[in-house]
Amino acid sequence: MKTLIVIAGPTAVGKTALCVQLAQTLQTEIISFDSRQCYRELAIGTAKPSLEEQDGVKHHFIDSHSIHDYFSPGDFERDALVLLESLFLTHDVVIATGGSGLYVKALVEGLDEMPEVDLALRESLMARLTEPAGLETLYQELKIVDPEYAEKVDPQNPQRIVRALEVCLSTGNSYTYFRKSQKANRPFRVMMFCLDRPREELYARIDARMDAMLAQGLIEEAKQFSAFKSNYALKTLGYKEVYGFLAGEYGEEEMVRLLKRNSRHYAKKQLTWFRHQAEFTWLHPDEAMAEILGQINQV
Repeated sequence: MKTLIVIAGPTAVGKTALCVQLAQTLQTEIISFDSRQCYRELAIGTAKPSLEEQDGVKHHFIDSHSIHDYFSPGDFERDALVLLESLFLTHDVVIATGGSGLYVKALVEGLDEMPEVDLALRESLMARLTEPAGLETLYQELKIVDPEYAEKVDPQNPQRIVRALEVCLSTGNSYTYFRKSQKANRPFRVMMFCLDRPREELYARIDARMDAMLAQGLIEEAKQFSAFKSNYALKTLGYKEVYGFLAGEYGEEEMVRLLKRNSRHYAKKQLTWFRHQAEFTWLHPDEAMAEILGQINQV
Protein backbone atom coordinates (compact mmCIF):
# COMPACT_ATOMS: atom_id res chain seq x y z
CA MET A 1 0.00 0.00 0.00
CA LYS A 2 1.19 3.51 -0.75
CA THR A 3 2.60 5.22 2.33
CA LEU A 4 2.86 8.82 3.46
CA ILE A 5 5.54 9.34 6.10
CA VAL A 6 4.75 12.42 8.19
CA ILE A 7 7.68 13.95 10.07
CA ALA A 8 6.54 16.84 12.24
CA GLY A 9 8.30 18.81 14.93
CA PRO A 10 9.02 22.25 16.33
CA THR A 11 11.10 24.91 14.68
CA ALA A 12 14.87 24.24 14.55
CA VAL A 13 14.55 20.64 15.76
CA GLY A 14 16.29 19.25 12.65
CA LYS A 15 13.49 18.13 10.33
CA THR A 16 15.09 19.19 7.05
CA ALA A 17 18.37 17.30 7.38
CA LEU A 18 16.61 14.11 8.45
CA CYS A 19 13.97 14.26 5.72
CA VAL A 20 16.51 14.90 2.96
CA GLN A 21 18.58 11.93 4.10
CA LEU A 22 15.46 9.78 4.36
CA ALA A 23 14.21 10.88 0.93
CA GLN A 24 17.57 10.05 -0.64
CA THR A 25 17.53 6.61 0.96
CA LEU A 26 13.96 5.91 -0.17
CA GLN A 27 14.42 7.66 -3.53
CA THR A 28 11.35 9.81 -3.06
CA GLU A 29 10.19 13.42 -2.77
CA ILE A 30 9.15 15.76 0.03
CA ILE A 31 5.94 17.72 0.62
CA SER A 32 6.32 20.70 2.94
CA PHE A 33 3.44 21.50 5.27
CA ASP A 34 5.00 24.73 6.50
CA SER A 35 2.56 27.64 6.34
CA ARG A 36 5.26 30.21 5.47
CA GLN A 37 7.92 28.45 3.40
CA CYS A 38 5.51 28.35 0.48
CA TYR A 39 6.04 32.11 -0.08
CA ARG A 40 8.72 32.57 -2.72
CA GLU A 41 9.65 36.11 -1.71
CA LEU A 42 10.56 35.11 1.84
CA ALA A 43 13.62 33.02 2.56
CA ILE A 44 15.56 34.03 5.65
CA GLY A 45 12.72 34.69 8.10
CA THR A 46 10.90 31.49 7.16
CA ALA A 47 14.01 29.31 7.65
CA LYS A 48 13.38 27.95 4.16
CA PRO A 49 15.81 25.16 3.22
CA SER A 50 18.33 26.38 0.66
CA LEU A 51 18.99 24.48 -2.56
CA GLU A 52 22.18 23.23 -0.93
CA GLU A 53 20.23 21.94 2.07
CA GLN A 54 17.63 20.33 -0.22
CA ASP A 55 20.58 18.43 -1.76
CA GLY A 56 18.87 17.48 -4.99
CA VAL A 57 15.66 16.21 -3.34
CA LYS A 58 12.49 17.63 -4.87
CA HIS A 59 10.55 19.72 -2.33
CA HIS A 60 6.92 20.63 -3.03
CA PHE A 61 5.16 23.72 -1.59
CA ILE A 62 8.49 25.51 -1.23
CA ASP A 63 8.40 28.79 -3.22
CA SER A 64 5.02 27.76 -4.61
CA HIS A 65 3.08 30.96 -3.83
CA SER A 66 3.45 34.71 -3.56
CA ILE A 67 3.03 36.77 -0.40
CA HIS A 68 0.08 38.34 -2.21
CA ASP A 69 -1.71 34.98 -2.45
CA TYR A 70 -4.24 33.69 0.06
CA PHE A 71 -3.19 30.10 0.75
CA SER A 72 -5.22 28.44 3.48
CA PRO A 73 -4.99 24.99 5.10
CA GLY A 74 -7.99 24.03 2.98
CA ASP A 75 -6.16 25.10 -0.18
CA PHE A 76 -3.16 23.07 0.94
CA GLU A 77 -5.31 19.99 1.59
CA ARG A 78 -6.81 20.15 -1.88
CA ASP A 79 -3.55 20.77 -3.73
CA ALA A 80 -1.49 18.30 -1.68
CA LEU A 81 -3.96 15.45 -2.25
CA VAL A 82 -3.83 16.05 -6.01
CA LEU A 83 -0.04 16.08 -5.85
CA LEU A 84 0.08 12.88 -3.79
CA GLU A 85 -2.11 11.09 -6.29
CA SER A 86 0.46 11.95 -8.96
CA LEU A 87 3.52 11.14 -6.83
CA PHE A 88 2.15 7.75 -5.82
CA LEU A 89 2.09 6.74 -9.48
CA THR A 90 5.88 6.50 -9.38
CA HIS A 91 6.72 6.29 -5.65
CA ASP A 92 5.59 3.80 -3.01
CA VAL A 93 6.55 6.22 -0.23
CA VAL A 94 6.31 10.03 0.00
CA ILE A 95 7.54 12.19 2.88
CA ALA A 96 5.62 15.15 4.31
CA THR A 97 7.31 17.43 6.80
CA GLY A 98 6.80 20.73 8.58
CA GLY A 99 5.76 22.41 11.77
CA SER A 100 2.30 23.77 10.96
CA GLY A 101 -0.17 21.65 12.86
CA LEU A 102 -3.32 22.63 11.02
CA TYR A 103 -1.72 21.91 7.66
CA VAL A 104 -0.71 18.38 8.60
CA LYS A 105 -4.16 17.84 10.10
CA ALA A 106 -5.71 18.94 6.80
CA LEU A 107 -3.49 16.55 4.86
CA VAL A 108 -3.93 13.50 7.07
CA GLU A 109 -7.44 13.84 8.50
CA GLY A 110 -9.12 16.44 6.31
CA LEU A 111 -10.79 19.64 7.39
CA ASP A 112 -14.48 19.96 8.06
CA GLU A 113 -16.62 20.99 5.12
CA MET A 114 -17.17 24.72 5.33
CA PRO A 115 -19.60 26.85 3.33
CA GLU A 116 -18.37 29.10 0.55
CA VAL A 117 -18.00 32.70 1.64
CA ASP A 118 -18.17 35.97 -0.22
CA LEU A 119 -14.70 37.00 -1.38
CA ALA A 120 -15.56 40.62 -0.69
CA LEU A 121 -16.26 39.75 2.96
CA ARG A 122 -12.90 38.01 3.26
CA GLU A 123 -11.11 40.99 1.72
CA SER A 124 -12.93 43.32 4.10
CA LEU A 125 -11.85 41.30 7.13
CA MET A 126 -8.28 41.09 5.87
CA ALA A 127 -8.27 44.87 5.40
CA ARG A 128 -9.46 45.32 8.97
CA LEU A 129 -6.45 43.32 10.13
CA THR A 130 -4.22 46.16 8.98
CA GLU A 131 -5.93 48.72 11.22
CA PRO A 132 -4.54 49.61 14.65
CA ALA A 133 -5.53 46.83 17.06
CA GLY A 134 -7.21 45.14 14.09
CA LEU A 135 -6.50 41.58 15.20
CA GLU A 136 -7.71 42.26 18.73
CA THR A 137 -10.91 43.87 17.41
CA LEU A 138 -11.66 40.88 15.18
CA TYR A 139 -10.96 38.49 18.04
CA GLN A 140 -13.39 40.34 20.31
CA GLU A 141 -16.00 40.15 17.56
CA LEU A 142 -15.41 36.40 17.28
CA LYS A 143 -15.96 36.05 21.03
CA ILE A 144 -19.43 37.49 20.51
CA VAL A 145 -20.52 35.41 17.50
CA ASP A 146 -18.79 32.15 18.50
CA PRO A 147 -17.54 32.18 22.11
CA GLU A 148 -16.88 28.44 22.07
CA TYR A 149 -14.39 28.61 19.20
CA ALA A 150 -12.91 31.85 20.55
CA GLU A 151 -11.94 29.95 23.68
CA LYS A 152 -10.01 27.39 21.61
CA VAL A 153 -8.35 29.52 18.93
CA ASP A 154 -5.00 31.25 19.37
CA PRO A 155 -5.94 34.97 19.68
CA GLN A 156 -2.71 35.81 17.86
CA ASN A 157 -3.52 33.71 14.78
CA PRO A 158 -5.07 36.07 12.19
CA GLN A 159 -5.76 33.37 9.61
CA ARG A 160 -7.93 31.24 11.90
CA ILE A 161 -9.75 34.24 13.35
CA VAL A 162 -10.57 35.65 9.91
CA ARG A 163 -11.66 32.20 8.68
CA ALA A 164 -13.99 31.69 11.62
CA LEU A 165 -15.44 35.19 11.39
CA GLU A 166 -16.11 35.00 7.67
CA VAL A 167 -18.04 31.76 8.15
CA CYS A 168 -20.04 33.21 11.06
CA LEU A 169 -20.87 36.45 9.30
CA SER A 170 -21.74 34.88 5.95
CA THR A 171 -23.95 32.07 7.29
CA GLY A 172 -25.43 33.34 10.53
CA ASN A 173 -24.22 30.15 12.21
CA SER A 174 -21.20 29.74 14.44
CA TYR A 175 -17.94 28.33 13.11
CA THR A 176 -18.28 25.64 15.78
CA TYR A 177 -21.54 24.53 14.14
CA PHE A 178 -19.63 23.46 11.02
CA ARG A 179 -16.73 21.77 12.84
CA LYS A 180 -17.76 18.13 13.06
CA SER A 181 -14.27 16.69 13.62
CA GLN A 182 -14.85 13.70 11.37
CA LYS A 183 -11.66 12.21 9.97
CA ALA A 184 -11.52 11.72 6.23
CA ASN A 185 -10.57 8.37 4.75
CA ARG A 186 -7.36 8.60 2.74
CA PRO A 187 -6.41 6.11 -0.01
CA PHE A 188 -2.94 5.67 1.47
CA ARG A 189 -1.36 4.58 4.74
CA VAL A 190 0.01 7.27 7.05
CA MET A 191 2.94 6.80 9.41
CA MET A 192 3.25 9.65 11.94
CA PHE A 193 6.52 10.71 13.56
CA CYS A 194 7.36 13.80 15.59
CA LEU A 195 10.88 14.97 16.39
CA ASP A 196 11.85 16.48 19.72
CA ARG A 197 14.97 17.27 21.71
CA PRO A 198 15.62 18.00 25.39
CA ARG A 199 14.41 21.51 26.18
CA GLU A 200 17.83 23.16 26.64
CA GLU A 201 19.16 21.50 23.50
CA LEU A 202 16.21 22.68 21.41
CA TYR A 203 16.31 26.22 22.80
CA ALA A 204 20.05 26.48 22.10
CA ARG A 205 19.38 25.50 18.47
CA ILE A 206 16.59 28.08 18.23
CA ASP A 207 18.87 30.84 19.56
CA ALA A 208 21.61 29.81 17.14
CA ARG A 209 19.15 29.82 14.25
CA MET A 210 18.03 33.35 15.10
CA ASP A 211 21.65 34.53 15.26
CA ALA A 212 22.23 32.94 11.85
CA MET A 213 19.11 34.57 10.37
CA LEU A 214 20.26 37.99 11.53
CA ALA A 215 23.74 37.37 10.11
CA GLN A 216 22.21 36.28 6.79
CA GLY A 217 20.24 39.54 6.48
CA LEU A 218 16.85 39.11 8.17
CA ILE A 219 16.53 42.84 8.83
CA GLU A 220 17.28 43.68 5.20
CA GLU A 221 14.78 41.07 3.99
CA ALA A 222 12.09 42.55 6.22
CA LYS A 223 12.90 46.06 4.98
CA GLN A 224 12.56 44.88 1.38
CA PHE A 225 8.93 43.89 1.98
CA SER A 226 7.96 46.51 4.55
CA ALA A 227 5.32 47.91 2.17
CA PHE A 228 3.50 44.59 2.53
CA LYS A 229 3.98 44.03 6.27
CA SER A 230 0.20 43.97 6.74
CA ASN A 231 -0.05 40.93 4.42
CA TYR A 232 -0.83 37.70 6.22
CA ALA A 233 2.47 36.17 5.08
CA LEU A 234 4.47 38.84 6.92
CA LYS A 235 2.38 39.10 10.08
CA THR A 236 4.38 36.32 11.57
CA LEU A 237 7.23 35.37 13.88
CA GLY A 238 10.57 36.64 12.63
CA TYR A 239 9.17 39.60 10.74
CA LYS A 240 6.86 41.30 13.22
CA GLU A 241 9.68 41.63 15.75
CA VAL A 242 11.91 43.25 13.13
CA TYR A 243 9.15 45.64 12.06
CA GLY A 244 8.73 46.70 15.67
CA PHE A 245 12.44 47.53 15.77
CA LEU A 246 12.29 49.39 12.44
CA ALA A 247 9.31 51.39 13.73
CA GLY A 248 11.37 52.52 16.71
CA GLU A 249 9.30 50.66 19.30
CA TYR A 250 12.47 49.16 20.83
CA GLY A 251 16.18 48.84 20.20
CA GLU A 252 18.16 46.16 18.39
CA GLU A 253 19.09 44.29 21.56
CA GLU A 254 15.41 44.02 22.55
CA MET A 255 14.54 42.90 19.01
CA VAL A 256 17.02 40.03 19.28
CA ARG A 257 15.66 39.08 22.70
CA LEU A 258 12.10 39.05 21.37
CA LEU A 259 13.04 37.02 18.30
CA LYS A 260 14.59 34.31 20.47
CA ARG A 261 11.96 34.38 23.19
CA ASN A 262 9.03 34.30 20.78
CA SER A 263 10.64 31.50 18.77
CA ARG A 264 11.00 29.44 21.94
CA HIS A 265 7.37 30.13 22.84
CA TYR A 266 6.32 29.11 19.33
CA ALA A 267 8.23 25.83 19.60
CA LYS A 268 6.49 25.13 22.89
CA LYS A 269 3.08 25.76 21.25
CA GLN A 270 3.97 23.47 18.38
CA LEU A 271 4.94 20.65 20.72
CA THR A 272 1.75 21.08 22.74
CA TRP A 273 -0.33 20.88 19.56
CA PHE A 274 1.43 17.76 18.29
CA ARG A 275 1.04 16.03 21.65
CA HIS A 276 -2.70 16.62 21.82
CA GLN A 277 -3.93 16.59 18.23
CA ALA A 278 -2.54 13.38 16.74
CA GLU A 279 -0.85 10.12 17.62
CA PHE A 280 2.83 10.39 16.78
CA THR A 281 5.82 8.19 17.43
CA TRP A 282 8.19 10.57 19.22
CA LEU A 283 11.87 10.45 18.27
CA HIS A 284 15.11 12.30 18.83
CA PRO A 285 16.47 13.33 15.39
CA ASP A 286 19.72 11.43 15.98
CA GLU A 287 17.78 8.17 16.39
CA ALA A 288 14.98 8.81 13.92
CA MET A 289 16.52 7.50 10.68
CA ALA A 290 17.03 3.94 11.88
CA GLU A 291 13.68 3.83 13.69
CA ILE A 292 11.66 5.10 10.72
CA LEU A 293 13.34 2.77 8.24
CA GLY A 294 12.83 -0.09 10.66
CA GLN A 295 9.11 0.58 10.94
CA ILE A 296 8.75 0.86 7.18
CA ASN A 297 10.45 -2.49 6.67
CA GLN A 298 8.20 -4.17 9.25
CA VAL A 299 5.02 -3.52 7.28
